[in-house]
Amino acid sequence: MPLKPDTAAPNPDAGAPKPAPVVIDDRATMALGSTAFGVSIPLLTGLYGPLTPAQPLWWLGFASFIALASFIWLGNRWLMLKQREHYDWFANPWRKLLLLVTANVLYTAPLTAGALWLWFVVSGQAVDAQAIRVVVLANVICVLFVTHAYETVFLIREREGDLTRVERLERLRSQAELEALKAQVDPHFLFNSLNTLGHLIVREPLRGREFCDLLAEVYRYVLASRERDLVPLAEELAFVRNYHRLLALRFGGAVRLELDGLAAAADVLVPPLAVQTLLENAVKHNRVADDEPLTVQVQREGASLCVANPVLERSSARPTSGLGLRNLDERCRQLTGRALEVVRDGTRFEVRLPLVERLQGAVP
Repeated sequence: MPLKPDTAAPNPDAGAPKPAPVVIDDRATMALGSTAFGVSIPLLTGLYGPLTPAQPLWWLGFASFIALASFIWLGNRWLMLKQREHYDWFANPWRKLLLLVTANVLYTAPLTAGALWLWFVVSGQAVDAQAIRVVVLANVICVLFVTHAYETVFLIREREGDLTRVERLERLRSQAELEALKAQVDPHFLFNSLNTLGHLIVREPLRGREFCDLLAEVYRYVLASRERDLVPLAEELAFVRNYHRLLALRFGGAVRLELDGLAAAADVLVPPLAVQTLLENAVKHNRVADDEPLTVQVQREGASLCVANPVLERSSARPTSGLGLRNLDERCRQLTGRALEVVRDGTRFEVRLPLVERLQGAVP
């Protein structure tokens, strides 16, 4: 039977893979600003000429200049937002600045000059080239000032959003560390580990020493990954092999681990303890016996790492809150921009873990 999405599993479409774009409500600012510029600049530069408020033509000019200011404001605002979709201040500062200034000037100057020429013709005044140059310059300066104010507000909001995301990521990482340590220090785990260790020390001292060394390696990796958001997949798999060997010393051949086609895994990164969490989850929720071993398969599928195991119902299932998978899903959303994909069909349980391409020369 084909695998079907698990409705109770994390939904990869539920979270935003990218930070939400900054949105500001500037309707009042646009209305007041457009009106202020549309009223003040014509009065200060003498565009009305001999016309007075007693003449209808004066009021036509009054409304037209406010409309012109609104078109200039809205057009430059649209250009700025489009620039923000494609260029980042930190990645391409000079290119963004050059394109932003060029777009503002090339839009504002021709629109202003054409509108003023038309105004002089309609109002019956002689075309005043000097006045047009002054108003064009004033409009360009005002546009650059307003654009600078917009960018400052956007950068402040983005900075606030970045701080919020960093705080959330730190909280999630702390929770993941706590869950990993709690899983290792769980009394049931320690009880079985110490029983296994005691048995091995008496009957098989060499294997007992190996068990101690592996247990130390498990804790060493957990502690070493505290300050890292992503680790090379090769390191995670080396840790998982140690963890599986620990399980093998405890359960014998009842738990099998198959790593298919993962000999070269240095080109991708994963959240630390991610694969171990999925292996532990499989052992925790399935029956483990020598006559019916639990086989956990790990293989790469494109930009994901697939961890799958058969569903072997336990006679006495332990209650679970699902916190481990939910926490790992949330960490993947924050660190990779993608969620876990969990599918099951009653006989097979499968989790696809998103991978991150490792940049050349980057050190996680």
